[in-house]
Amino acid sequence: MKKVSKVLLTAVLAAAVAGCSGSGSADTSKDHLARIKEAGVLKVGLEGDWQPFSYETADGELVGYDVEVAQGIAEYLGVKIEITPTPWDGLFLAMESDVIDMVVNGVDITEERSKTYDFSDPYAYDHTVLIVRDDNTEIKSFEDLKGKKTANSIGSTYMELGEQYGAEVNGVDTLGETLDLVKNGKVDATINAQSSFEDYMKNEGGPFIVVDEAAGTAYGIPLVKGDDNASLRAEINKALADMRDSGKLAELSVKYFGDDRTNP
Repeated sequence: MKKVSKVLLTAVLAAAVAGCSGSGSADTSKDHLARIKEAGVLKVGLEGDWQPFSYETADGELVGYDVEVAQGIAEYLGVKIEITPTPWDGLFLAMESDVIDMVVNGVDITEERSKTYDFSDPYAYDHTVLIVRDDNTEIKSFEDLKGKKTANSIGSTYMELGEQYGAEVNGVDTLGETLDLVKNGKVDATINAQSSFEDYMKNEGGPFIVVDEAAGTAYGIPLVKGDDNASLRAEINKALADMRDSGKLAELSVKYFGDDRTNP
């Protein structure tokens, strides 16, 4: 998956450069939703290696909570879905360059991000946790990160949180890599989603413990800000509401997280 993602990121960057230097071919008389329906395809970007949100099975099938939520939205819109696994640090560029229509990747709805993107209603809730080796006696809270080393996904809110607390942050691609660095003593801690860490411990295990927890976070689907996406955002919210009312959203949460995390 990582090799594929790097190739796709190269394509994304090439498309971005072309988009900045060339004249676009999109029909500006139609908004984004109309263009998606006309094409008959919803193009979604996600990491593809962040279990249980999106990951490959042993048979090579792409599955996960975000995968099935995205599929539900496409079904509601009456179009096919095309999912592009892309590294975290290339997802938003891909969306802004029209390579994908939207990002469905457990994106925290934050005040800072909301200045740049228009978010859907929340479709899941989680907590951010601080993880260390189980023999670490120096770090008991986020405040203890000052001067310590952490590892997190490049450009993530987890990386930003580590920096806010004065840690020296190392950027890596996956949760597995961050935990390997913690396990081997290369870094002191990592910050990540409680749900993904719990899934990792259930499937892989390891000498890790959670020593602190930040305020809860809500996951939403970001779109490029502006009127072009107003009707698409409205339809995404309707699709999420439909999945919530039918019990499908809660069913997916239990399937991938082990319990219902679709409410605050």
